[in-house]
Amino acid sequence: MRSKVIAGNWKMNKVLSEAEQFADSVTGKLPKDDNVEAIVCAPFPFLPSLVEKAKGSKLKIGAQNMHSEDNGAFTGEVSPAMLHELGVTHVVIGHSERREQFAETDDSVNKKVHAAFNHDLTPIVCVGETLEQREANETMSQIETQVQKGLEGLTDEQIGSVIIAYEPIWAIGTGKSASSADANQVCTYIRNIVKNMTSENIAEQLVVQYGGSVKPATIDELLEQPDIDGALVGGASLEAESFLQLVEAGTK
Repeated sequence: MRSKVIAGNWKMNKVLSEAEQFADSVTGKLPKDDNVEAIVCAPFPFLPSLVEKAKGSKLKIGAQNMHSEDNGAFTGEVSPAMLHELGVTHVVIGHSERREQFAETDDSVNKKVHAAFNHDLTPIVCVGETLEQREANETMSQIETQVQKGLEGLTDEQIGSVIIAYEPIWAIGTGKSASSADANQVCTYIRNIVKNMTSENIAEQLVVQYGGSVKPATIDELLEQPDIDGALVGGASLEAESFLQLVEAGTK
């Protein structure tokens, strides 16, 4: 049985005092159920403090991006080695906002995924289609390209431990959301792509999340779907109460 994984993506929100208050509010209240995993992916300046506050709790701390190189003349960048030493466990790679606004490509995503594994970080690899691609019936071909290129060159064991987040770009921060059935259809397709790349056993290990305006009011219906194993959540992860509700839904 795959665990449910609820990951909050704070994007560029909060200041340090607010981040610390959030951690103080949730660390002692997270369900003790081992079948649900709670992750907060926070801005770089908050990571050391959040890692410290999360010690001894069920909360794991992730980053929202990283460079693929360990060091070098890359002004303003953060390396996987830096994240690992801090105690960060996860990193979001290839979010559509990074692809659209910061020129991320399938190739750069793949390099970062390999770098994450080189430093014992679990990559949360984002894939998704635009509204134009969806209306042109190109969703599945777009997803297939992103998954295959993003995971290229990984071992079967590594692929089995990746988290893939399906985020239809038209649903991110818009208040719109794919129906649970439509979201599950794409998540099932992702699992089948991985099955063809590796094996049925590896595909069944794979955690596939849904993301796109997920809220406490919609999480139960999404998690009832057989191939949706959790959620990558934006706005609803910013408040401690709603984040706890989302995590609690993973225990049902």
